[in-house]
Amino acid sequence: MASEKSKILVVGGTGYLGRHVVAASARLGHPTFALVRDAAPSDPAKAALLKSFQDAGVTLLKGDLYDQASLVSAVRAADVVISTLGSLQIADQTRLIDAIKEAGNVKRFFPSEFGLDVDRTGIVEPGKTLLSGKVAVRRAVEAAGIPYTYVVAGFFAGYALPSIGQALAQGPPADKAVVLGDGNAKAVYVEEGDIGTYTVLAADDPRAENKTLYVRPPANTLSHNELLALWEKKSGRAFEREYIPEEAVLKQIQESPVPLNIILAIGHAAHVRGEQTGFEVDPAKGAEAAELYPDVKYTTVDEYLDRFL
Repeated sequence: MASEKSKILVVGGTGYLGRHVVAASARLGHPTFALVRDAAPSDPAKAALLKSFQDAGVTLLKGDLYDQASLVSAVRAADVVISTLGSLQIADQTRLIDAIKEAGNVKRFFPSEFGLDVDRTGIVEPGKTLLSGKVAVRRAVEAAGIPYTYVVAGFFAGYALPSIGQALAQGPPADKAVVLGDGNAKAVYVEEGDIGTYTVLAADDPRAENKTLYVRPPANTLSHNELLALWEKKSGRAFEREYIPEEAVLKQIQESPVPLNIILAIGHAAHVRGEQTGFEVDPAKGAEAAELYPDVKYTTVDEYLDRFL
Protein backbone atom coordinates (compact mmCIF):
# COMPACT_ATOMS: atom_id res chain seq x y z
CA MET A 1 0.00 0.00 0.00
CA ALA A 2 1.58 3.28 -1.07
CA SER A 3 1.95 5.64 1.86
CA GLU A 4 2.38 8.74 -0.29
CA LYS A 5 -0.94 10.22 -1.38
CA SER A 6 -1.48 11.48 -4.89
CA LYS A 7 -1.32 15.17 -5.67
CA ILE A 8 -4.83 16.20 -6.71
CA LEU A 9 -5.80 19.09 -8.99
CA VAL A 10 -9.45 20.17 -8.88
CA VAL A 11 -10.75 22.07 -11.91
CA GLY A 12 -13.95 23.95 -11.08
CA GLY A 13 -13.07 23.93 -7.38
CA THR A 14 -15.01 27.09 -6.49
CA GLY A 15 -18.27 25.69 -7.89
CA TYR A 16 -21.22 24.10 -6.12
CA LEU A 17 -19.71 20.62 -5.84
CA GLY A 18 -16.07 21.50 -6.47
CA ARG A 19 -15.57 23.18 -3.11
CA HIS A 20 -16.58 19.95 -1.38
CA VAL A 21 -14.08 17.94 -3.46
CA VAL A 22 -11.30 20.42 -2.63
CA ALA A 23 -12.16 20.24 1.08
CA ALA A 24 -12.26 16.43 1.05
CA SER A 25 -8.93 16.20 -0.76
CA ALA A 26 -7.22 18.47 1.78
CA ARG A 27 -8.90 16.75 4.74
CA LEU A 28 -7.85 13.30 3.54
CA GLY A 29 -4.22 14.39 3.37
CA HIS A 30 -3.65 14.84 -0.36
CA PRO A 31 -1.42 17.67 -1.59
CA THR A 32 -4.27 19.63 -3.16
CA PHE A 33 -4.29 22.19 -5.96
CA ALA A 34 -7.21 24.30 -7.18
CA LEU A 35 -7.19 25.93 -10.62
CA VAL A 36 -8.38 29.53 -10.28
CA ARG A 37 -8.69 32.33 -12.83
CA ASP A 38 -8.14 34.98 -10.15
CA ALA A 39 -6.38 34.29 -6.84
CA ALA A 40 -7.62 37.59 -5.36
CA PRO A 41 -11.22 38.02 -6.59
CA SER A 42 -13.21 41.15 -5.75
CA ASP A 43 -16.27 39.05 -4.87
CA PRO A 44 -16.11 38.75 -1.05
CA ALA A 45 -17.74 35.31 -0.98
CA LYS A 46 -15.30 33.87 -3.51
CA ALA A 47 -12.35 35.54 -1.74
CA ALA A 48 -13.46 33.97 1.56
CA LEU A 49 -13.78 30.57 -0.12
CA LEU A 50 -10.25 30.80 -1.56
CA LYS A 51 -8.91 31.85 1.85
CA SER A 52 -10.58 28.78 3.40
CA PHE A 53 -8.84 26.65 0.75
CA GLN A 54 -5.46 28.19 1.60
CA ASP A 55 -6.09 27.83 5.35
CA ALA A 56 -6.65 24.10 4.70
CA GLY A 57 -3.29 23.89 2.91
CA VAL A 58 -4.59 24.03 -0.66
CA THR A 59 -2.33 25.57 -3.31
CA LEU A 60 -4.06 27.95 -5.72
CA LEU A 61 -2.80 27.64 -9.30
CA LYS A 62 -3.61 30.55 -11.59
CA GLY A 63 -4.92 29.29 -14.88
CA ASP A 64 -7.85 29.04 -17.22
CA LEU A 65 -9.61 26.26 -19.10
CA TYR A 66 -9.26 28.39 -22.24
CA ASP A 67 -5.51 29.08 -21.82
CA GLN A 68 -3.81 25.82 -22.79
CA ALA A 69 -0.33 26.75 -21.54
CA SER A 70 -1.64 27.53 -18.05
CA LEU A 71 -3.76 24.38 -18.10
CA VAL A 72 -0.81 22.14 -19.02
CA SER A 73 1.29 23.80 -16.33
CA ALA A 74 -1.36 23.14 -13.69
CA VAL A 75 -1.87 19.54 -14.81
CA ARG A 76 1.87 18.89 -14.53
CA ALA A 77 1.65 19.69 -10.79
CA ALA A 78 -0.74 16.80 -10.13
CA ASP A 79 -1.06 13.03 -10.31
CA VAL A 80 -4.87 13.05 -10.38
CA VAL A 81 -7.17 15.59 -12.05
CA ILE A 82 -10.78 15.92 -10.86
CA SER A 83 -13.13 18.08 -12.93
CA THR A 84 -16.25 19.51 -11.30
CA LEU A 85 -17.06 21.94 -14.10
CA GLY A 86 -20.68 22.97 -14.56
CA SER A 87 -23.02 22.03 -17.40
CA LEU A 88 -22.03 24.97 -19.62
CA GLN A 89 -18.39 23.81 -19.70
CA ILE A 90 -18.88 20.04 -19.98
CA ALA A 91 -18.02 19.89 -23.70
CA ASP A 92 -14.93 22.07 -23.17
CA GLN A 93 -13.36 19.36 -21.01
CA THR A 94 -11.76 18.19 -24.27
CA ARG A 95 -9.28 21.03 -23.58
CA LEU A 96 -8.48 19.38 -20.27
CA ILE A 97 -8.06 16.01 -22.00
CA ASP A 98 -5.60 17.61 -24.45
CA ALA A 99 -3.66 19.15 -21.55
CA ILE A 100 -3.51 15.81 -19.72
CA LYS A 101 -2.22 14.11 -22.89
CA GLU A 102 0.41 16.82 -23.39
CA ALA A 103 1.55 16.78 -19.77
CA GLY A 104 1.84 12.99 -19.77
CA ASN A 105 2.03 12.56 -16.00
CA VAL A 106 -1.60 12.11 -14.88
CA LYS A 107 -2.46 8.66 -13.56
CA ARG A 108 -6.23 9.23 -13.19
CA PHE A 109 -8.82 11.66 -14.55
CA PHE A 110 -12.30 12.20 -13.13
CA PRO A 111 -14.42 14.09 -15.70
CA SER A 112 -17.35 16.11 -14.40
CA GLU A 113 -20.18 13.59 -13.89
CA PHE A 114 -21.92 13.09 -10.51
CA GLY A 115 -25.50 12.62 -11.79
CA LEU A 116 -27.18 9.90 -13.86
CA ASP A 117 -25.03 7.22 -15.49
CA VAL A 118 -24.96 8.74 -18.96
CA ASP A 119 -24.05 5.45 -20.66
CA ARG A 120 -27.14 3.66 -19.40
CA THR A 121 -29.82 6.33 -19.14
CA GLY A 122 -33.01 6.42 -21.16
CA ILE A 123 -33.62 10.07 -20.22
CA VAL A 124 -36.01 11.89 -22.56
CA GLU A 125 -35.31 15.18 -24.33
CA PRO A 126 -34.08 17.76 -23.55
CA GLY A 127 -32.15 15.78 -20.93
CA LYS A 128 -30.77 13.41 -23.56
CA THR A 129 -29.13 16.24 -25.51
CA LEU A 130 -27.83 17.84 -22.31
CA LEU A 131 -26.16 14.60 -21.20
CA SER A 132 -24.78 13.82 -24.65
CA GLY A 133 -21.91 16.19 -23.84
CA LYS A 134 -20.88 13.95 -20.94
CA VAL A 135 -21.09 10.88 -23.19
CA ALA A 136 -18.79 12.57 -25.72
CA VAL A 137 -16.28 13.42 -23.00
CA ARG A 138 -16.26 9.80 -21.78
CA ARG A 139 -15.50 8.56 -25.28
CA ALA A 140 -12.76 11.19 -25.70
CA VAL A 141 -11.12 10.15 -22.41
CA GLU A 142 -11.18 6.50 -23.44
CA ALA A 143 -9.86 7.26 -26.95
CA ALA A 144 -6.99 9.22 -25.40
CA GLY A 145 -6.06 6.22 -23.26
CA ILE A 146 -6.24 8.23 -20.03
CA PRO A 147 -7.03 6.14 -16.90
CA TYR A 148 -10.37 7.36 -15.55
CA THR A 149 -13.07 7.04 -12.91
CA TYR A 150 -16.65 8.17 -13.60
CA VAL A 151 -18.51 9.10 -10.40
CA VAL A 152 -22.29 8.60 -10.52
CA ALA A 153 -24.06 9.96 -7.45
CA GLY A 154 -27.81 10.29 -7.95
CA PHE A 155 -29.43 13.41 -6.48
CA PHE A 156 -27.42 16.08 -4.65
CA ALA A 157 -29.04 16.31 -1.21
CA GLY A 158 -28.82 20.11 -1.23
CA TYR A 159 -30.96 20.26 -4.37
CA ALA A 160 -33.46 17.46 -3.81
CA LEU A 161 -34.11 17.24 -0.09
CA PRO A 162 -35.26 20.81 0.80
CA SER A 163 -38.41 20.09 -1.28
CA ILE A 164 -38.61 16.52 0.11
CA GLY A 165 -37.95 15.13 -3.35
CA GLN A 166 -40.55 17.15 -5.28
CA ALA A 167 -39.13 18.05 -8.69
CA LEU A 168 -40.30 21.66 -9.06
CA ALA A 169 -41.21 22.68 -5.49
CA GLN A 170 -39.25 25.36 -3.62
CA GLY A 171 -39.73 23.86 -0.17
CA PRO A 172 -41.35 21.06 1.85
CA PRO A 173 -45.00 20.22 1.13
CA ALA A 174 -47.54 22.11 3.20
CA ASP A 175 -50.85 20.41 2.37
CA LYS A 176 -50.00 18.40 -0.74
CA ALA A 177 -46.94 16.65 -2.18
CA VAL A 178 -46.52 16.22 -5.93
CA VAL A 179 -45.14 12.80 -6.87
CA LEU A 180 -43.92 11.80 -10.33
CA GLY A 181 -45.21 8.33 -11.22
CA ASP A 182 -46.41 6.00 -8.46
CA GLY A 183 -43.71 7.07 -5.98
CA ASN A 184 -42.32 3.55 -5.60
CA ALA A 185 -39.13 3.76 -7.70
CA LYS A 186 -36.05 4.02 -5.48
CA ALA A 187 -33.83 7.09 -5.82
CA VAL A 188 -30.53 8.07 -4.18
CA TYR A 189 -29.79 11.25 -2.20
CA VAL A 190 -26.18 12.05 -1.30
CA GLU A 191 -24.84 14.93 0.78
CA GLU A 192 -22.36 16.95 -1.28
CA GLY A 193 -19.50 16.59 1.20
CA ASP A 194 -19.91 12.82 1.06
CA ILE A 195 -19.72 12.88 -2.75
CA GLY A 196 -16.41 14.71 -2.31
CA THR A 197 -15.16 12.12 0.19
CA TYR A 198 -16.03 9.08 -1.95
CA THR A 199 -14.54 10.75 -5.05
CA VAL A 200 -11.22 11.49 -3.35
CA LEU A 201 -11.03 8.02 -1.77
CA ALA A 202 -11.27 6.55 -5.28
CA ALA A 203 -8.38 8.69 -6.57
CA ASP A 204 -5.66 6.29 -5.34
CA ASP A 205 -7.77 3.14 -5.45
CA PRO A 206 -6.88 0.68 -8.25
CA ARG A 207 -10.31 -0.95 -7.75
CA ALA A 208 -11.91 2.20 -9.20
CA GLU A 209 -9.58 2.61 -12.18
CA ASN A 210 -11.31 2.61 -15.57
CA LYS A 211 -14.65 2.03 -13.85
CA THR A 212 -17.82 3.85 -12.90
CA LEU A 213 -18.07 4.48 -9.15
CA TYR A 214 -21.71 4.34 -8.01
CA VAL A 215 -22.31 6.40 -4.87
CA ARG A 216 -25.48 4.80 -3.50
CA PRO A 217 -25.35 4.82 0.34
CA PRO A 218 -27.82 2.15 1.52
CA ALA A 219 -29.60 4.37 4.07
CA ASN A 220 -30.04 7.06 1.41
CA THR A 221 -31.68 4.84 -1.19
CA LEU A 222 -35.43 5.22 -0.83
CA SER A 223 -38.58 5.78 -2.83
CA HIS A 224 -40.37 9.11 -2.95
CA ASN A 225 -43.21 7.57 -0.93
CA GLU A 226 -40.72 6.46 1.74
CA LEU A 227 -39.07 9.90 1.76
CA LEU A 228 -42.42 11.65 2.21
CA ALA A 229 -43.44 9.24 4.97
CA LEU A 230 -40.15 9.92 6.77
CA TRP A 231 -40.78 13.67 6.56
CA GLU A 232 -44.36 13.27 7.83
CA LYS A 233 -43.05 11.35 10.83
CA LYS A 234 -40.37 13.97 11.57
CA SER A 235 -42.53 17.05 11.00
CA GLY A 236 -45.66 15.61 12.59
CA ARG A 237 -47.66 16.81 9.59
CA ALA A 238 -49.63 14.65 7.20
CA PHE A 239 -50.33 15.78 3.63
CA GLU A 240 -52.04 14.33 0.61
CA ARG A 241 -50.11 13.03 -2.39
CA GLU A 242 -50.87 14.06 -5.94
CA TYR A 243 -49.53 11.32 -8.21
CA ILE A 244 -48.72 12.44 -11.77
CA PRO A 245 -48.99 9.55 -14.29
CA GLU A 246 -46.05 9.04 -16.62
CA GLU A 247 -47.97 10.28 -19.68
CA ALA A 248 -48.74 13.54 -17.90
CA VAL A 249 -45.11 13.92 -16.77
CA LEU A 250 -43.90 13.47 -20.37
CA LYS A 251 -46.45 16.04 -21.59
CA GLN A 252 -45.32 18.50 -18.93
CA ILE A 253 -41.68 18.03 -20.00
CA GLN A 254 -42.59 18.83 -23.60
CA GLU A 255 -44.56 21.94 -22.63
CA SER A 256 -42.21 23.41 -20.00
CA PRO A 257 -39.48 25.99 -20.67
CA VAL A 258 -35.78 25.57 -19.88
CA PRO A 259 -34.64 24.69 -17.21
CA LEU A 260 -37.90 23.26 -15.85
CA ASN A 261 -38.10 20.72 -18.68
CA ILE A 262 -34.59 19.49 -17.85
CA ILE A 263 -35.38 19.19 -14.13
CA LEU A 264 -38.54 17.24 -14.96
CA ALA A 265 -36.67 14.98 -17.42
CA ILE A 266 -34.15 14.11 -14.70
CA GLY A 267 -37.01 13.57 -12.25
CA HIS A 268 -38.74 11.29 -14.76
CA ALA A 269 -35.56 9.24 -15.24
CA ALA A 270 -35.05 8.84 -11.49
CA HIS A 271 -38.57 8.71 -10.02
CA VAL A 272 -40.52 7.05 -12.84
CA ARG A 273 -37.91 4.95 -14.66
CA GLY A 274 -35.96 4.15 -11.48
CA GLU A 275 -32.65 4.68 -13.24
CA GLN A 276 -30.58 5.46 -10.15
CA THR A 277 -31.17 2.09 -8.52
CA GLY A 278 -32.92 -0.37 -10.82
CA PHE A 279 -29.84 -2.31 -11.91
CA GLU A 280 -26.96 -4.47 -10.70
CA VAL A 281 -23.43 -3.13 -11.07
CA ASP A 282 -21.22 -5.11 -13.47
CA PRO A 283 -17.99 -5.62 -11.48
CA ALA A 284 -15.98 -5.50 -14.70
CA LYS A 285 -17.20 -1.97 -15.40
CA GLY A 286 -18.26 -0.49 -12.08
CA ALA A 287 -18.01 -0.54 -8.31
CA GLU A 288 -20.23 0.44 -5.38
CA ALA A 289 -18.68 3.17 -3.23
CA ALA A 290 -20.45 1.85 -0.12
CA GLU A 291 -18.81 -1.54 -0.65
CA LEU A 292 -15.33 -0.17 -1.38
CA TYR A 293 -15.42 2.25 1.56
CA PRO A 294 -17.73 0.78 4.22
CA ASP A 295 -16.09 2.85 6.98
CA VAL A 296 -17.22 6.21 5.59
CA LYS A 297 -19.63 7.82 8.05
CA TYR A 298 -21.96 9.42 5.52
CA THR A 299 -24.82 11.80 6.28
CA THR A 300 -28.07 9.86 6.10
CA VAL A 301 -31.28 11.26 4.63
CA ASP A 302 -32.80 10.87 8.08
CA GLU A 303 -30.09 13.11 9.58
CA TYR A 304 -30.22 15.59 6.70
CA LEU A 305 -33.96 16.18 7.06
CA ASP A 306 -33.41 17.32 10.67
CA ARG A 307 -31.96 20.53 9.20
CA PHE A 308 -35.44 21.58 8.08
CA LEU A 309 -37.24 21.09 11.39
